[in-house]
Amino acid sequence: MSRSCHTLHLEAHSRLLWTVLGKLLAFKSRMIVFNSSLTFHLRLKGKVSCSLVSEIEFQGQVNLSHPDHKFWLMETDNYGSNNGLPPIVCRRIFFGREIGAADRKLLPTYQLKSRTYLGPTAMDAEMAFLMANQAQAKTGKLVYDPFVGTGSILIAAAHFGAMTMGADIDIRVVRDGRGPDCNVWTNFKQYGLPMPISLLRADNNLPPWRPGLKEVFDCIICDPPYGVRAGGRKSGGRKLLKGVVGPYTVPDDKRNDHIPSTAPYSLVECVHDLLDLAARMLVMGGRLVYFYPVLREEDTIDTSFPEHPCLKMVASCEQILSFRYSRVLLTMVKIAPYTDDIAEAARIKHLEFRENHLKWLEDGNLHSAVFSPLDMQLNAAGGTKFSKESKPKYRGKYV
Repeated sequence: MSRSCHTLHLEAHSRLLWTVLGKLLAFKSRMIVFNSSLTFHLRLKGKVSCSLVSEIEFQGQVNLSHPDHKFWLMETDNYGSNNGLPPIVCRRIFFGREIGAADRKLLPTYQLKSRTYLGPTAMDAEMAFLMANQAQAKTGKLVYDPFVGTGSILIAAAHFGAMTMGADIDIRVVRDGRGPDCNVWTNFKQYGLPMPISLLRADNNLPPWRPGLKEVFDCIICDPPYGVRAGGRKSGGRKLLKGVVGPYTVPDDKRNDHIPSTAPYSLVECVHDLLDLAARMLVMGGRLVYFYPVLREEDTIDTSFPEHPCLKMVASCEQILSFRYSRVLLTMVKIAPYTDDIAEAARIKHLEFRENHLKWLEDGNLHSAVFSPLDMQLNAAGGTKFSKESKPKYRGKYV
């Protein structure tokens, strides 16, 4: 039977790879345990696992100090119900060659506990770097965060050399902070990073861009407010949105200190506006990276996420925060230009998604679903009441 050229190419590449790594170069293997200690039991298991690798006939020289290549033996185990989290991974073993590694020395430098200016929803430093990596932030790119807060995500992007720009609906956060020596700008000074091009007081629901402006940003990275630690707000106020009062003009003598009225901003509306912003303002091939909350039911999550005709999802990574609540880091790439027809198609798709998938978010039930006692939910659903010991614990640092 004849074999395809693709198959022959893969086989030739594989033989060449093992010839180079096995016979000509020095190598090194490592075993590292995450979220645990290297106990005697784990050491014994490591020796057993390493015996599996011995089937590969390495003929190179072992060099632990200056290896040409590093090989990793990675083992995952069943987490059980540790810390209230559901079992997500069964025991598996992976073996591979290291082609790149993160610089974990950055984390102590950028850790939140030593940062000058923090807010209640400041993004963890490690997560901010992961988001910047997903967006492929680098020198020469312009990164925008429409929910900038205290600037944690922009700091990670600036570390990679990107130009940054942010906006927030609360002018007290982006302009004042806690004084001239404790604000968003001092966070950048603390790490010796380039200052943002601009920080705007802007509403994601009413973007400040002039009509016709398109394709400005290379990346949009953000953590939208979804009502667990902080709810979203948009301009207008309840009375204005209901038509009780009409639009007003702020007098010139009060503009410097005026704080506009705001109203609740549901996640379903927020995400729609975010996708529309990305479709309009991202360059072709630009990336949108944002967190999206989900409720866990029977150790699974709903895999239906918001869509837009201009954007293609290329990655989704779940971060389990508690037994019943997760958030998913979504990465989307712009693949088509923004037009009025596409905007209308996106609006219709948004309405369909809102009707079929986001009723619980539209009604504002996410906060109660995360924090209400589990036995109350079970009783309401007719289930059996759990004992005190069986109630899940929460990772409050991340919720």
